[in-house]
Amino acid sequence: MQIEERAVGDVKVLDLKGRVTLGEGDELLRDKVNSLLNQGYKKIILNLAEVPYIDSAGLGEIVRTYTTVSKQGGSLKLLNLTKRITDLLSITKLLTVFETFDSENEAVRSFEASAKV
Repeated sequence: MQIEERAVGDVKVLDLKGRVTLGEGDELLRDKVNSLLNQGYKKIILNLAEVPYIDSAGLGEIVRTYTTVSKQGGSLKLLNLTKRITDLLSITKLLTVFETFDSENEAVRSFEASAKV
């Protein structure tokens, strides 16, 4: 798996490419998010448009990442879920946990909306 990082204002977008599985992306994702948190970034979007497959370890890492970011006062949102990933999150009832978006602009704007509340 590869992760490309880019900034949209004060939001960090992580474009994930490849499979998120045990030993193939889970540790990379953890290290990248921890690095962002250590740099003071609290608004993170995971763009899953080019992730064809997530196994239970990969899903566990996304949940752990969400928890870590939340505990540090940040927010993690998911963008461009494939049908397979949407089904996986639905079956595991995790769709109710994550904020998910089909549009990057909407995802970025949602941080502004939640800051006003």
